[in-house]
Amino acid sequence: MANAPRETLEPIKEEEAQSFRRRMSLKGEFALALMPTATIIAVLVLVEIFSRQRLLFASLASSAFLIYLDPQHSTNSVRTLALSQIGAAIIGFAAFSIFGEGYLAASAAMLATITLMILADAMHPPAVSTALGFAFRANSENNLVLFALAVGLIVVLVILQNSSVWLLKRYS
Repeated sequence: MANAPRETLEPIKEEEAQSFRRRMSLKGEFALALMPTATIIAVLVLVEIFSRQRLLFASLASSAFLIYLDPQHSTNSVRTLALSQIGAAIIGFAAFSIFGEGYLAASAAMLATITLMILADAMHPPAVSTALGFAFRANSENNLVLFALAVGLIVVLVILQNSSVWLLKRYS
């Protein structure tokens, strides 16, 4: 199996027999893509109702797509997603509060977020965008609360996607 072609970015682990995500039928692919799409639309509606800071939430769309791509990848675990995204939002907001809007805040937020993800072993690349978004335009603490709620919706998505994969495997 060591020479088998790989279809995801799953890092090679000791258990080389680990199953990798294979492309499903077109119907299966659309079925898996439905929940991330619906979740992001729900997040956008939530943002529109409570805030006008749409770009602060754009990285969550990338998170949703990664979850669709490979829901069982360690990058998309509930722990990794929640820790990196919420940590990045807090770090970005703190950098904005300390340095004001601009490149200094963005640089500090990006470096601190990458450090957090490395130290916590919680690598979720869209979190870097979250840190930059909050560092460039955080405006209020309400955005942090709203962002945490949006991350909660994405966590529900992770659980639903993993359940969907399990059901698809079981009944196909």
